[in-house]
Amino acid sequence: MMVEAEEEGAPSKEQQQQQQQHQLSSSPGGQEDTQPAAPAEGTEERAEHTQPPAPAEGMEKRAEHTQPPAPAESTEERAAAGVIGEARLQHSDYSVESPLVQFKIRRFFVLRPGTLNQAIKDVEALVDQEVDGSVHSLWLMAEVDHWNNEKERLVLITDNSLLVFKYDFIMFNCEQIQRIPLNLVDRISCGKFSFPKRALIEREGEGVRVFWDRLREPSFTSRWNPFATDFPFITFTHHPVRNVSDTFAALCDIQKFREQLKDAAQKVHALRPVPGKANGVLVLNQPIHIEAFVGLMSFLGNQNKLGYCVARGNIGF
Repeated sequence: MMVEAEEEGAPSKEQQQQQQQHQLSSSPGGQEDTQPAAPAEGTEERAEHTQPPAPAEGMEKRAEHTQPPAPAESTEERAAAGVIGEARLQHSDYSVESPLVQFKIRRFFVLRPGTLNQAIKDVEALVDQEVDGSVHSLWLMAEVDHWNNEKERLVLITDNSLLVFKYDFIMFNCEQIQRIPLNLVDRISCGKFSFPKRALIEREGEGVRVFWDRLREPSFTSRWNPFATDFPFITFTHHPVRNVSDTFAALCDIQKFREQLKDAAQKVHALRPVPGKANGVLVLNQPIHIEAFVGLMSFLGNQNKLGYCVARGNIGF
């Protein structure tokens, strides 16, 4: 009985071998199933797939595209280039014209705002309606005397007279009036200036000389007197400010002045002839001769514009 019990309690060799085989066969399978290798790899793969590298790169690319560095830089560069180019253009124009503009605007008082209008009112108020008649035109001229000195003048052509005003554009005051009856004007010369052969001076440009007594010649004393005023003629030339604007170009046009003076004088000759004098106006195109040789006085005066109302700077200490 005991032997049978032992036999029943103790497994047989075959059963032991079967159990060992079963354990051997089950142990690898259990280990493989219990190892998380495959699930770990799958998890890593899913983690890699769940990571948003591509969307992040896309967002970065979109962010790069949405950033406006290039347009902003190009716009700024174009704007800067335009501003610099305009500034350079203005600077170049100003640097070229600034000496001339300063010379004409800041020195000559006739160019100051309102100065010319006030001067016109002042000289027109001095016109005698009974003697001179109504005003036809006004001119801004430079008178050239027999010693080649320039003097700033306002000239009026009226019905009966040629009025020459020495006007102070600084103090707004008329200092001198010269009245020339138009029925006495007998000759008008227009042309370039000429000097004696041995003269040391010269003058460029053209002028107009008005004669009113062809029979009377200036005396020797008058010719050598720089302050003589008894000459039977008067000479005009362009004012230095004639190129400032169209308005001043019209006021300083000596050709139109000659034409209007000729027409006005011929009308007066027809209406009021002078007894014993040939009526009519002779217009000549010939050089205007000035009998001056050295001209040191006129050179200094004309270079410094002593005959004009100009600003001469601060004088004193």
